[in-house]
Amino acid sequence: MPAARDNVTPRPRAATIICQALYYLVGRYLPPSYACSLLGRLSKQFRALVCRQIFRSAGRNVNVEHGAYFGSGRLIEIGDNSGIGVDCHVPADIRIGRDVMMGPEVLVIGRNQNHRFDDLDLPIRLQGYADSPPVVIEDDVWLGARAIVLPGIHIGRGSIIGAGAIVTRDVPPFAICAGNPARIIRFRNAPCEAERQLDTLPPVPACAAPVNSLEE
Repeated sequence: MPAARDNVTPRPRAATIICQALYYLVGRYLPPSYACSLLGRLSKQFRALVCRQIFRSAGRNVNVEHGAYFGSGRLIEIGDNSGIGVDCHVPADIRIGRDVMMGPEVLVIGRNQNHRFDDLDLPIRLQGYADSPPVVIEDDVWLGARAIVLPGIHIGRGSIIGAGAIVTRDVPPFAICAGNPARIIRFRNAPCEAERQLDTLPPVPACAAPVNSLEE
């Protein structure tokens, strides 16, 4: 389980509904956390306080940004120091680990948005939804602006999803992915080609003087 399990005691349904109303009528429209220092900090604290009463579990220093949409949010688990970015759209059962960053307008598609379409004689809107597990985003993941994550995807620890990428498959730990569909460019814990080329260059002799040295 990537997300913290703090604050999982059941709450009265009426209290949850009140907090949902406070978020969607007030908190969602308050300024982002980085705006006008004091007002931004107060807005962040208000949203965090309200969402802590909505989510299934919430860690410390959680940041739900301006405009974020998460449905009922009752099954969301989010770890310490993680955030849901400005105008992001995530499903009500997403599991987010610790230290996760989201750029603006990230879209994570949940199970209730994944329509079935197998029956050609029945309109798609009447075929219900395909069953899929919750989206899981493990610790220390960075999702770039306007990235799209499809239902049931598991994003491994320490990975980076480039801006505008469409993630259609599970992402292994420490992978850097980009494109449509998203492909692995390289791994953070493996040297890139440029680094390998530098390793093959002959060492500079100790007596060689630097050219155009900043000390000249």
